[in-house]
Amino acid sequence: MRNFLTRLLHRARRRPHLAIWSVGLLVIAAVVIGAYSPVSPLGRLDDLVFDTYQKLRPRPATESAVAVVDVDDESIRRLGQWPWPRTVIARIIDRLTEEGVATIGLDVVFSEPDRTSPALAVAQLEGQGFQVSHPGPTEDLDHDRVLAASFARSPVVAGLVLSEGVDTPPPPPKAGFAFAGDNPTQYLPSFPGAVRNLSILDDAAPGIGVFSFPPADDGVVRRIPLLSRFGDNLYPALSVESLRLAQGASTIIVRSTGASGEFDTGQAGMTAIKVGDLEIPTGPEGRIWVYYTDKHTSPVIPAYKLLDTPDPEVRNQIEGRIALIGTSAVGLRDLVSTPLRAGYPGVLVHAEIIDQVINQKFLTRPDWAQGFEIFLAIGLGLVVLAFLPWLPTWANVAVAGSALALSIAGGWFAFADRSLLLSPILPAQTSLLAFGVASGIRLLLSESESRYIRTAFTHYLSPHMVEQLVHNPDALVLGGENRELTILFCDIRSFTSISETMEPTELTVFLNNFLTPMTNVLMEREATIDKYIGDAIMAFWNAPLDVPDHRQKACEGVLAMLAALDELNRTLEKPVQIGIGLNSGICCVGNLGSRQRFDYSAIGDSVNVGSRIEGLTKQYGLSNLIAESTAKGVEGLAMLEVDKVMVVGRDEATSIYTLLGGRERAAQKEFQELARLHGSFLASYRAGRFADAAAELARLEQSSPHELRKVYAEYRRRVEAYLVSPPPADWDGSWRAEHK
Repeated sequence: MRNFLTRLLHRARRRPHLAIWSVGLLVIAAVVIGAYSPVSPLGRLDDLVFDTYQKLRPRPATESAVAVVDVDDESIRRLGQWPWPRTVIARIIDRLTEEGVATIGLDVVFSEPDRTSPALAVAQLEGQGFQVSHPGPTEDLDHDRVLAASFARSPVVAGLVLSEGVDTPPPPPKAGFAFAGDNPTQYLPSFPGAVRNLSILDDAAPGIGVFSFPPADDGVVRRIPLLSRFGDNLYPALSVESLRLAQGASTIIVRSTGASGEFDTGQAGMTAIKVGDLEIPTGPEGRIWVYYTDKHTSPVIPAYKLLDTPDPEVRNQIEGRIALIGTSAVGLRDLVSTPLRAGYPGVLVHAEIIDQVINQKFLTRPDWAQGFEIFLAIGLGLVVLAFLPWLPTWANVAVAGSALALSIAGGWFAFADRSLLLSPILPAQTSLLAFGVASGIRLLLSESESRYIRTAFTHYLSPHMVEQLVHNPDALVLGGENRELTILFCDIRSFTSISETMEPTELTVFLNNFLTPMTNVLMEREATIDKYIGDAIMAFWNAPLDVPDHRQKACEGVLAMLAALDELNRTLEKPVQIGIGLNSGICCVGNLGSRQRFDYSAIGDSVNVGSRIEGLTKQYGLSNLIAESTAKGVEGLAMLEVDKVMVVGRDEATSIYTLLGGRERAAQKEFQELARLHGSFLASYRAGRFADAAAELARLEQSSPHELRKVYAEYRRRVEAYLVSPPPADWDGSWRAEHK
């Protein structure tokens, strides 16, 4: 398992964008699929967002077509405890009819006989043998009959509660129905029973409407079914039935999917109902989103006022309006929560529905809303993922923030301009989760890459350069790339003789004492240690990180190595000497080797030339030789040209130089005079003026520093030979090396 994870992580490091996209796509798929599962909290969050929309922009308040007759606490105090005698309700209904009401909707149900009816007392007395007489009609003794008579002569919509907890069948509906498209009885859920009025009341009422609110998880009334079903019968909501009676309509038209002009989604559902001249868009189950006002304008008339002497003000509040009789009394518990407020009288919710239908102000959540939200969620998630592997963190945060802002702004403007309910939750959630998880994967890969870089280069580079690579891994190209490098080879003179005088453990200590300071010097000057070959060191500059002045740093590194060697020699009984060669050119650098084992290294002709130049230091007796390709990029150091040489294996000559010191020595008059004489000698030598060259060489031999004596001895041998036997006419002053 560990090996599998290691391979997986290695592949992810090689193609981090593919790893990020793969994980991100899985997150998007998981979020979208899980969003509409039964246990998803998405629906609850959507409701809260839609509630917020209504709080920010409620339905504009207009003059209401509804008057509310309120059974409030003051009315109960004046008229007695609830329920009141049915004769009191009858008097209120008759008064409303007299005042010219359009419809009377009852947000109450009278399911049991009136216990205050004299008819009940008469029956009890007669049962005990008493004889009771009454001067008026016997119907007046039965309050339920009195109320039924009031129902019959008034435009009353009797209340009905369809419920899961009862099995009593409801009365037959009073409204007729016509269907355009699928029959709603085929797809609306059916209730098992109802809490209904006494039959005498339901039979007498011109209309019957359902006033109960379906239960919500959080108790907030947001969506109300306009049609409910019991078996094969449909029952309109109290608001719909009140509008039907107010318009004198006999039939409610129901439009469903499959009707002419309606898009058939393949799943039956309601799209709208028409009541008289008013059309109401609905959801698939016949529900309407209640669009609340922040300031209700319906006249609210305490019930007791309708039993007082007729008042012109009361008549103005009632005439021509739909009157709804309900209660706001705290003890009667007909208070509900809405998106705008808690403790709202339920009767006012019905009034809100009637007003928004009359004003044709609806909130709609079209059947394509869910599909659009899924499409937007996937689209925004893909946009976030597309940029994430390539952009810096702050830019990715900006992209994710833009996706979030687009989701929120799109949902708000759809509501504010079109009254559409489009939720930003799924698109925002998908974008943020895709960003968060994919960023986590990116961070994990980045940390893994950092550990990999530290592990791979800690022995090659200085800690400073390793940290640069960690913070800028794009500077590292693995697998081989062509770069201009400055290559250094360093070797101990006569190492074979030295090793023969030491035990293996002593030799190991000796090499460690030599290689450690040399390595420190090179790393401090941004060199990459390629390898150790016994006593030899191979290093280079300008890879894996760019070192713009790599030639200068390499030469300064040579001087620092020679200074470190002087320090080391003070601790040794027998001082050691080294030879250093430098060359610059295009090389192939990267992780080179086999699949089983590889190192970060450089190969190419420039590497070979650098090795050959290091070998020439023995012939010239110098501690260092530098190729012209390196020397031409160096300034301010004490450097002399030594010779023009064709190294072993090459027919093209290259000039080689040696460093005699740093900037201080280069500024000394003695060195400047040496450089002048040395340059004059080389000019005479290469021009074939060997007699002049011999004279100039004699002056150099007398004044030259110790480290150049073998160089001048080599030239003395050549000049004397050329005086006897001149070189060919096409000779250009170059020398062919015979040994590596």
